[in-house]
Amino acid sequence: MRQLTKSLLISATFTLAAATAYADGIGASLLTQQHPFYNELAKAMTAEAKAKSVSLEISIANQDLNKQLADIEDFIVKGVDVIVMSPVDSKGARAAVMRAQAAGIKVITVDVPVEGATVASYIGTDNYAGGVKAGELMAEQLGNKGNVAIIDYPLVQSVVNRVNGFKEAIAKYPDMKIVSIQTGITRAEALAVAQNMLQANPDITGIFGFGDDAALAAAVAVKSAGLSGKVKIIGFDGMPEALAAVDNDPDMVGVIQQFPDQMGKLAVDSAVKIAAGETVPTEQPILPGVYTKK
Repeated sequence: MRQLTKSLLISATFTLAAATAYADGIGASLLTQQHPFYNELAKAMTAEAKAKSVSLEISIANQDLNKQLADIEDFIVKGVDVIVMSPVDSKGARAAVMRAQAAGIKVITVDVPVEGATVASYIGTDNYAGGVKAGELMAEQLGNKGNVAIIDYPLVQSVVNRVNGFKEAIAKYPDMKIVSIQTGITRAEALAVAQNMLQANPDITGIFGFGDDAALAAAVAVKSAGLSGKVKIIGFDGMPEALAAVDNDPDMVGVIQQFPDQMGKLAVDSAVKIAAGETVPTEQPILPGVYTKK
């Protein structure tokens, strides 16, 4: 009897632990909190979750794949209904998606897709179309001729799509040439990269930054090289700082504008539908805008 009582107590303890670990709602793993885009995304998700009366827990990977994988594992253990993620690494995040799906949890990716895995839905800017718009704007600004450089972030598929779209647009103009492509993920790295590119290619007349941080860094590099007014810079995101630079800085000629508020709202709405057993489109693209000087 004493042994039976002990067994029942152990069983009850495990049952309580399991109940404590279970958590309905949405678990979100976002790429960073060091960028206004993701801050707006998180803000929109939080507001929509509150409006829908659904539980939402947000973890920030801060561009660390290992932390993101650990955060996803934590959501799996807690038993969330749906996981929303903006992958740090499009290829490296595949393992986390497969692990969640094996546990019966649907995954939505936002802004950055995952390579090699099928998710319930991908919500993000049509990055290829945005890259084409950036290339067309660059050609317009340069009179369809000139040497162009790209500050890249090749680990992220959304950026790969932007750059491919930009290349395709530039390729239509025989008097335009891409003379340098280098990786500069953070603003500090992008500044060093832009300085190196300008030094190695003093005839550069245009720089496309994969994101606004890269473009703003390029603007600083252009000025420090004494090339202000000679190099046109285009960014991608729509950060308030970048939009202000387009209005006031002669070197920043445009930004391809994303809408993270729309993405965040749609991500939560889609997660709620999926949790209720409804289906949502596997791809939900949001067309970017083009912001130029007023």
